Formats: sequence, structure tokens, C-alpha cells
Amino acid sequence: MPPQRTVVNRAPEAQCARAVMMIRPVQFVSNPQTAQTNRFQNLAAAPSAEVAQARALHEFEGLARALGDAGVEVVVFDDTPEPHTPDSIFPNNWVSFHSDGTVVLYPMHAENRRAERRVDIISTGLSDAGFLVREVIDLSPHEKEGRFLEGTGSLILDRVNRIAYACLSPRTDETLLAEFGERFGYSIESFDAVSSDGHAVYHTNVIMSVGNDMAVFCADMVPDRKRADAVVASLRDTGHEVVLIDAAQVNRFAGNVLELESRAGEPLLTMSAAAAEAFTQAQRKTIERHAQIVSAPIGNIELCAGGSVRCMLAEIHLPRKS
Repeated sequence: MPPQRTVVNRAPEAQCARAVMMIRPVQFVSNPQTAQTNRFQNLAAAPSAEVAQARALHEFEGLARALGDAGVEVVVFDDTPEPHTPDSIFPNNWVSFHSDGTVVLYPMHAENRRAERRVDIISTGLSDAGFLVREVIDLSPHEKEGRFLEGTGSLILDRVNRIAYACLSPRTDETLLAEFGERFGYSIESFDAVSSDGHAVYHTNVIMSVGNDMAVFCADMVPDRKRADAVVASLRDTGHEVVLIDAAQVNRFAGNVLELESRAGEPLLTMSAAAAEAFTQAQRKTIERHAQIVSAPIGNIELCAGGSVRCMLAEIHLPRKS
């Protein structure tokens, strides 16, 4: 008889975190193992490994500083030289943190990304930073089955209304979505999304973001109009004003944004400089009714790795140690 899994029916939690985890890169480089599914990477235009790392480190420090200056608590851990994990700068794909003290570890599509999961961070690093971990739920054994669910890259969590939005792709398995919903008490809103060249969008978080009372979504990249309309309706029914963006804005990472809160409870929408420039004046006015925009230039990271600010931030919803 297979072992019984813990079924967790969780109460709603705060949507926006006031603390984030970031991983400082030591050997950042464009990852060939992810390029096939991530159409936002540009291997041909990527600089040498030495230049890519130097630029990524500079951009990392600039983003961390901008977040800290805006009042967000930034908990930084250094990557390790070995094993080489070129995408370690994107921790939100391997871990999520929850307000009851649960940590969830996720199955990763690329083999060289699986080493990003850090036992030392979970067992001691977060505790040293003042956070309480009560339980670790590890979904990574599904890698052996060829099933993947890459954290809050795959999952856009409406933590208040317990809805998980997800576009299906090689990195976001439909069966694991259903399991996640059952175990963690989320209803699932799944859909297909494709780029202009017909490839599946690799992560939901490049086309969608959900905050307290505002959401960003590219409905144009969902070919099934009924599904796209249903997602927009779900967002609006849960009290979100929806900023609809187009595929060109997605290509400038306008969908890869994350709402956080400052220590004082002020809403902040974090994004790259490219994303900030991609929004129209009308869209910016809508955003600024709900949150202050906090941005930093990370063009080298976006070019080489095909991810942006949201990917670099793992929200810490864990309780504080007493």
C-alpha cells in the first residue's frame, strides 16, 4: 500500500509578502538546458560567461538595493560554486514559503536546475534570518516520473481566495496541478498560452501577476478565448482590477512583475526597468492607483536567462520566530 500523503486544507493568507529571498549569483550564465522551452532566452546574443556573471552580479545588487530602499526585507543567500547552477538567481521555481510555516519544494524540468534546492537554506539559513519552518513538503520525486511543477513560475497563487492560475507547458504538469490543488486547498484555473511562434509559454509568471486588488494578464496569448475570458472574469470576481497587456509587452517582461509590501504595509509593484518602460501611460496610472512602482535595470539577466524580477524573488510568508 503506498504511503498516505498529508492533505493540507489551508486557511487564506496574506497575498503580498514583506520579505523576499534572493540568491546572489556566483557563476551566472545562459543555461542551454532551459533554452528549448524558454523562448525568452537569447543564447546567440549572450556574452561570455565572465561578462554575464559580472553584469548579473551588478544587476542583482541594484535590484536588492532598490527593494531595500523601498522598505522590503531582502534575505540574501550566496550561491555555491559547485555544483554549477546557472539559473540559481531564480529561486522562486524550486521553493515557496507559506504563513503556517510550510515550505514546499518543487520538481524542476532541467537537470542542472535541480541542484538549486538548498537544504542548508531550509534547515538553518531561514532560521538564522528569524523565520520559523514547521514542515517541508517535497514534490521533487515527481521528477523521476517526468512530471514538473516549477513553483511560483508555474503557479500564480491568489493566496487570499485560494485560486492557483497556471498555463500548461512542459514545466507545468496538469496532473501535478490537480495534486497541488488537493493538497494545499486551491482551486485550479488552468489554460494554454502560446507565443507568437506557436510555442507553449514556459511559465505562467511571464504573462500574469496577481496582487491584493490588481492583476496583470496577457489574455491575447491564450488562444481559447472562452478560457481567456474565464480567467479575466475570475480575477475580476475576486476584486482585482485587471491590467491587460499584449504579447509585445510580455516580451519586455511586463507580465513578470510581483506585488510586495513594505515594512510599513505600503503596496509595491516590483519589476525591471524594461517592464516599467513597456507599460503605457494609461496602464501606469492604473497601476499607481494600487501600488508604487519599484524597478531596476536587469537587461543582462533578462537576455541571458529569459526571466525577470519576479523570477528572482521568492516571497517569504513564513511566521517569525518568537
